[in-house]
Amino acid sequence: MRFLHLNPTGLPDWSATFSQVVAVEHEGLRHVQVSGQVGVDEDKRLVGDGGFDAQVDGSFSNLEVALASAGASWDNVVKLTVFVVNYQRPHSSSLTRALASRFEPGRLPALSLVGVAALADPQFLVEVEATAVVQISSQEL
Repeated sequence: MRFLHLNPTGLPDWSATFSQVVAVEHEGLRHVQVSGQVGVDEDKRLVGDGGFDAQVDGSFSNLEVALASAGASWDNVVKLTVFVVNYQRPHSSSLTRALASRFEPGRLPALSLVGVAALADPQFLVEVEATAVVQISSQEL
């Protein structure tokens, strides 16, 4: 079994606190755990106007970068957890749009949507984490 701790370029550097991605390779599979991604650029500045929709887009964009660093894509995602500060029903339309633009109908991952009082920074409104599974080619072993 092999563990990979990744902090890809293009994402904020929080490596003093946690790894952005941890991948575990075992028996021809790579199990990918992506830490919660928020809507900030690599300099930790809020993306776009900083509103909920911009943060959703930024979170999912960062998640894509994190997945790619471990050789994964949206097709490999088996579980998402979305944390939303002060969740209200209207938030679901932004989340549904983000999911629909990345996953085929009928091939959506398992999903938990959790309303929370706060995230790590008071400016953060949404955070998305993922689990993915990738089959490793014989050349990668």
